[in-house]
Amino acid sequence: MSNKPTDDAKTPETTGHEWDGIQELNNPLPRWWLWTLYATIIWGIGYTIAYPAWPLISGTTRGVLNHSTRMEVAQDIEAHQNLNAGLVAQLNAADLSQIAPDADLHRYGVARGRSVFAAQCSQCHGSGAAGSPGYPNLLDNDWLWGGDLAAISYSVRHGIRNDTDEEARYSDMPAFKDILADDEIDAVAEYVFSLTDADHDSTLAEAGATLFADNCAACHGEDARGDRDLGAPNLADAIWLYGGSRAALTQTISQSRFGVMPAWGQRLSEEDVRAVSIYVHALGGGE
Repeated sequence: MSNKPTDDAKTPETTGHEWDGIQELNNPLPRWWLWTLYATIIWGIGYTIAYPAWPLISGTTRGVLNHSTRMEVAQDIEAHQNLNAGLVAQLNAADLSQIAPDADLHRYGVARGRSVFAAQCSQCHGSGAAGSPGYPNLLDNDWLWGGDLAAISYSVRHGIRNDTDEEARYSDMPAFKDILADDEIDAVAEYVFSLTDADHDSTLAEAGATLFADNCAACHGEDARGDRDLGAPNLADAIWLYGGSRAALTQTISQSRFGVMPAWGQRLSEEDVRAVSIYVHALGGGE
């Protein structure tokens, strides 16, 4: 660039562009830059010939070297599967409840299940399986449907309240806002709140106890300790899936809850279902 014309014969001519008295000189590109450009063009052409590059209707051109990182990954996966084929066969054939905790098969199940859990289950239950409001904590021994290996495996395989598996676990609590008056719902919530020995209004709780016996005990039991056959939670252990405050209890009674878990048996292999069941059982809350 230059801001003044010159008569020097060695100075390149301008391109004819000028801005506020500044002229653009027609300098040639440096030779090293041009040779680098030509080299990259040649390299690019050679690469598209040697390796898969050009998209086709299905797939891509293979390239003369027939090399593919996707193929390498597939080969690595196949090699890994071949190494574990024996353990996988044992896992699929085993009675899960009979696998000793110190057995190689159990260790394999836990290791594989940990990976499956991280990829498929941690989004809801948390990376540490401690859950969050609406998603069960898998570390404690509070189980809606049972915490032994058979029960856990069934829940993983068929899921909860989904519409894709006819054998999914299913429970349905009514929304009592259409059954009870607001003051009655408040009384029932106060009674349930009192079951954990928290400070409460004893008069209101007493009225709620009668309403509970008439409307809730059929599922939760007369002592409010739940029924695993129905998926009805224990209301007297101070472990709450959606929160145990008065507000949370009132919302649950009034509007009900309807959590859904996918049927992982339709998405995962048999060995992955079994492995993640072993892993969850081994977390500490399994029975």
